[in-house]
Amino acid sequence: MKLNKKQWQESIARILRAEYGTDVQSATKKELYGAVSRAVMALVPARKKEDKKRCAYFSAEFLMGRAIYANLLNLGILDEAEDALKELGRDLAEFEEVEDAALGNGGLGRLAACYLDSAASKGIPLDGYGIRYRYGLFRQSFVDGFQHEEGDDWLKWGDPWSVCCERDTVLVRFADLTVRAVPYDMPVFGYKNGVVNNLRLWQSEPVQAFDFTAFNEMRGDQTAVSNFNASKICDVLYPNDNTMTGKILRLRQQYFMVSASLQDIVRAHKAAGKALAELPKSWCFQLNDTHPVIAIPELLRILEGEGMSFEEAFAVCAKCFNFTNHTIMAEALEKWDALALSDLLPDVYEEILACQRKLEADGLDTARFYIVRDNVIHMANLAIFVSAHVNGVAEIHTGILKAETFRDWYERFPEKFVNITNGITPRRWMLLNNPKMAKCIDAVIGSDWHTDLGKIKGIEAHIPALLADFKRIKGENKAKLAAYIKEHDGVDISPDFIFDVQVKRLHEYKRQMLNALSVLYFYFGIKDGSIKDFPPTAFLFGAKAAPGYYMAKAVIKFINEIARLVNGDKDVQDKMKVVFMQNYNVSYAEKIVCAADISEQISMAGMEASGTGNMKFMLNGTVTLGTMDGANVEICEEAGRENNYIFGATVEEVKEIKKFYCPREIVEQNPALKRALQTLIDGTMQDESGMLKKLYESLTTGYQPDRYLVLYDFADYVRVKEQLLRDYGSEAFDKKCLINMANVGKFSADRSVTDYANLIWKL
Repeated sequence: MKLNKKQWQESIARILRAEYGTDVQSATKKELYGAVSRAVMALVPARKKEDKKRCAYFSAEFLMGRAIYANLLNLGILDEAEDALKELGRDLAEFEEVEDAALGNGGLGRLAACYLDSAASKGIPLDGYGIRYRYGLFRQSFVDGFQHEEGDDWLKWGDPWSVCCERDTVLVRFADLTVRAVPYDMPVFGYKNGVVNNLRLWQSEPVQAFDFTAFNEMRGDQTAVSNFNASKICDVLYPNDNTMTGKILRLRQQYFMVSASLQDIVRAHKAAGKALAELPKSWCFQLNDTHPVIAIPELLRILEGEGMSFEEAFAVCAKCFNFTNHTIMAEALEKWDALALSDLLPDVYEEILACQRKLEADGLDTARFYIVRDNVIHMANLAIFVSAHVNGVAEIHTGILKAETFRDWYERFPEKFVNITNGITPRRWMLLNNPKMAKCIDAVIGSDWHTDLGKIKGIEAHIPALLADFKRIKGENKAKLAAYIKEHDGVDISPDFIFDVQVKRLHEYKRQMLNALSVLYFYFGIKDGSIKDFPPTAFLFGAKAAPGYYMAKAVIKFINEIARLVNGDKDVQDKMKVVFMQNYNVSYAEKIVCAADISEQISMAGMEASGTGNMKFMLNGTVTLGTMDGANVEICEEAGRENNYIFGATVEEVKEIKKFYCPREIVEQNPALKRALQTLIDGTMQDESGMLKKLYESLTTGYQPDRYLVLYDFADYVRVKEQLLRDYGSEAFDKKCLINMANVGKFSADRSVTDYANLIWKL
């Protein structure tokens, strides 16, 4: 796209006058953001409606982040827009304050966002379907070291990139409630190719917003309750499901999303004059984890309502649906209480039972294969039975699914299972967040790698020449991050420190606890003189814990107490700093991944399906300190294990260890570990809640103590980490960083969605 600066400037001025009654110089940042965004939207041509097969990507999460910079970049007008605003006396940098569209929790939602970007950039017809949550996951702050959650009102900045398509509104019916599903379309721009795909997010609204008669009869409270029940479906991503009420709300959300989407797609298909039996020729549906699996019985219900028999409808579904599994943990494979689901969605429940009956009629052994058992509905099993394809998201993950998690299903339906390793978009995670490094690469090998990341391999022959620029740019990025941490979190960090970073969702299996204990190990070692010549290091954490996840919140409290202890000790000020960065999100991540020196990917082997943070760090030239888990395995295959820092028990070793494991023996054999662990209960840390004691018990004496082998892997982790810290700063270390960058090509989301399109979607 070519930007006519004069016309665009006039468009901004016109929008500001008409919508806000102001001019460019007087406009607030919010007003200017709205006008600039809408002026860009006015330049975008209408999406071409082509008669070719499309894929609908159903996901409970789309962690899109800030739209404005990514959209300007992909439209090819980022530099021109920046110049045009400067001519008006304003700056694109003002939009750093714009809220993220945090409609996701972590890797799953960000993966969905990367896939939308990559599909548009590769010309693949992929559209996203999800929920337009009124509030994002939550805004995180810390009060006395404890996580505090507040509503994340991302819409306070407006939503200038979305268009409300009221004409496509549909009704979604529950047994006790009918709601309107109103779609908002957000364009997804391909990178400099003119392609515009779509993300359709549904907003729940009451069927009758105001009942005049009821109000006049002073029964307005009844309407208010009904309206509240309708609108709360979209209030917040992942309501706390520790109660049955919360569980039912999650079920409402999932059904609302898929029912609206499928009604919309089927209606458009019929309007085009196509027979419903031909739906698989026009559409396929990718289920991003188990959250949208209820789409399967819903489409069966819709098709049978259109006159199909169950067998005919099942045949259509079996060709349309595909299922991505993101976990091996049994507790994360979604299950529903049959009574609760049948009460809320009786027609849908009947379709689930029909699938169970078909499974039995097909001769499958119900001791091994089942959808409904003991009044529990197993959504992953439903997805596997009906879907055409089931994929894991890393080679090791898919191997575990075949050998363990879904072994029976794999043995019966081997043709369904396929691996597609996750990927990230290089546009947001290098061109946008690390532009100086991107330009250095362009100067050496050209710009083809922007859309063919495998070509970044070309820098490998130029590593000696790139070293100086790499170190300089990394230093500048570290200075920017340090300044942001000072402003955002109130902690001074020298950019000369090593930046040791662990940022991801807070979960026990991701083992932030292992990292935290190592910080105490180094702290006490420096204090007692057993650790000498320790290279100055900043230990940076970023993560949100689900509001109902007690143990994860205890880990946050522990890390914040460690930060209080370390940062308040003048004896180690020149050696250590600890920061738990508040409200970690996509925009914060953009600053972090290009500034990190160490990428902590330390989950217990066999637990992390893939990870995508590891790929973002790798792209920006950061070595991995990690286990042989998830995509770490493939990172080592691509860049060389010798260019990363690997520790810990392997998947095979974990199985053997757990047969005899006694964590207390490990602790008694390692005095330094014992000292760090004792801080949870010896009064070193401030905690009147009892959280830290529970954390201690979970590692030592509770049910399945140290379930994720934090204590077992500790000694090897510290050993490898000390080696990494010694290596840091050498030319050999910097070469490792660039070798990782040069070998990141496999981990492009462009490659991932192309694999989906060829192997699964058949587009």
